[in-house]
Amino acid sequence: MIYFNNAATSYPKPETVKKAYLDALEALPSGQFRSALSCDDADVFSLCRNRLGSLMGISGTDRIYFASGSTEGLNVIINGLGINADEIAATVTEHNSVLRPLYNLPSIKGEPVILSCDENGYIPPELFENEAKKGRIKALVLNHCSNVTGAIQDAKSFGEISERYGIIFILDVSQSAGCLEIKADEWGVDALAFTGHKSLMGLQGTGGYYVREGLSFIPLKYGGTGLDSSRILYEDDGYEYEVGTQNSAGIAALSAAVKWIMDQGMDAISEKEKKLTGYAIDALSAVGGIRIYGSGLRERGPVVSFNMDGFAPADLAYILQNSFDIVTRSGLHCTPLIHKYIGSAGKGTLRISFSCMNKESEIDEMISALKEIAG
Repeated sequence: MIYFNNAATSYPKPETVKKAYLDALEALPSGQFRSALSCDDADVFSLCRNRLGSLMGISGTDRIYFASGSTEGLNVIINGLGINADEIAATVTEHNSVLRPLYNLPSIKGEPVILSCDENGYIPPELFENEAKKGRIKALVLNHCSNVTGAIQDAKSFGEISERYGIIFILDVSQSAGCLEIKADEWGVDALAFTGHKSLMGLQGTGGYYVREGLSFIPLKYGGTGLDSSRILYEDDGYEYEVGTQNSAGIAALSAAVKWIMDQGMDAISEKEKKLTGYAIDALSAVGGIRIYGSGLRERGPVVSFNMDGFAPADLAYILQNSFDIVTRSGLHCTPLIHKYIGSAGKGTLRISFSCMNKESEIDEMISALKEIAG
């Protein structure tokens, strides 16, 4: 089986990740701050936070909060800021984990300002500055790397503009964490959402969010924390954000995954995935009847979307998986707005996405399969 759906969930996982998960299941169960056991369970959480901080350029690691993934993290941040949707700017490259909260959360009124992109999925920062000058924008949500075209946004420039106009800068690194350089502090990021099961090489149901010191936001959930159980009413902004029993085994696996990435070296991972992506684009370009989206990008994440004449993307994905054992992804990729701008409105695209576990020989097999399908 050839697996080209890493933008959805990475596969396979490193052996050290699987071992960390199994070891955590074998250990006595205990949650953060909730046990009298003399084990090092609490250190699993702090160790993972510190590793994530090192990987993503976050110094305030105590402000990294674990959740089920970036979807929960984005909902928490968007809801917790206490501002209306018409005071928030987002982009056409955003995932539904941003768009649906902005349009559906009952606490948020109005419609967001949506920034357009070019035919490659790239958003010129000056579009944002033009909106920022109008004075009504209080927050920006930016998708760092498109899960459709792989376009990497200029997060540093967006951060500089946000700082200049006093706008809260929220960065979604779901597709970039673990495979692209992230410098949250340096870029002026105020809040960030990440997921563990994609390029971070962790398990599904892990991830979280970061909110910088001094940025006040209201929790989406309340419950037990294992700290001061006598407190029922929160006053003076003394909120707690990790409530309920945490996924300690999943967090142990995520911590091991981040360590694995750091041991491999981010530069080495990025370089390998860049070569795989370039190799795939060159190979696809040589096949007749294929249109590649985002072909004009100078830099991109490990994602390639395309369509082939005569085939709906869903049909092509079905044939590849059931006749050639090649796993891809078809459709709108939970990112409905971008397709109007890149020319794939309607049925979307067929997407292949890589991890550093993939090989060029697998791309060669896919190309052979596509040529056979095309006849």
